[in-house]
Amino acid sequence: MSPGSSAPQTRPRILVIDDEPDIRSFVIRALADAGYELDVACDADSGLDKALDGSFQLVILDLVMAGTDGRGLLARLHDERPEQPVLVLSCLADVTTKVECLNLGARDYLTKPFSLDELLARVRVQIRSVLQPHEVLRSGHLVLDLGRLQADAGVGPVPLTRLEFLLLRELMEHAGRSVSKDELLATVWGIDFDPGSNVVDVCVRRLRSKLGFHLIKTVRGAGYQLAA
Repeated sequence: MSPGSSAPQTRPRILVIDDEPDIRSFVIRALADAGYELDVACDADSGLDKALDGSFQLVILDLVMAGTDGRGLLARLHDERPEQPVLVLSCLADVTTKVECLNLGARDYLTKPFSLDELLARVRVQIRSVLQPHEVLRSGHLVLDLGRLQADAGVGPVPLTRLEFLLLRELMEHAGRSVSKDELLATVWGIDFDPGSNVVDVCVRRLRSKLGFHLIKTVRGAGYQLAA
């Protein structure tokens, strides 16, 4: 190598697990054109083997497949490699499935049909979180590690679920003002409006129990606000 030249950069590696040939080839072509290195699996069993044996910055996972479905794979992968980022790509658009997958360890959830621009944007976010694992968000004494999905309120790092992480990040990014339940439902759960849902309240209670009961204030009639 000549003096002053730099070592070639390794391209981020992505594993695509999907049994739909058309979707699979579309996703692979788009990601390859964007500069990523790709590996492919056409079913959950071979996908799990590759995910456990290889080193990938991201796994893109379909849910509905023959044999072991994507949720079973997601649960196994989270148990054995909890640090592995997974983006679920599925035709299942119901809130219950989304919440279940996020609780099982998925970092993101995108429903089919999807736009190529949105897929690439979400992939970039996940890849960036892996390549810059020490990026943090701060608000007062509270520190949120954006790569490791953990928070420190002054007594040491505490691991968070994906939903807890997303909700806390939203409150921290709007520190100083209240965030309504409708806003949180839209940004964290992807729900436009559901007056009967209590998922926000449940998630806030879990965060309070993990990080301190005075961390998040209830603003009557307005939503929630990060305590000063």
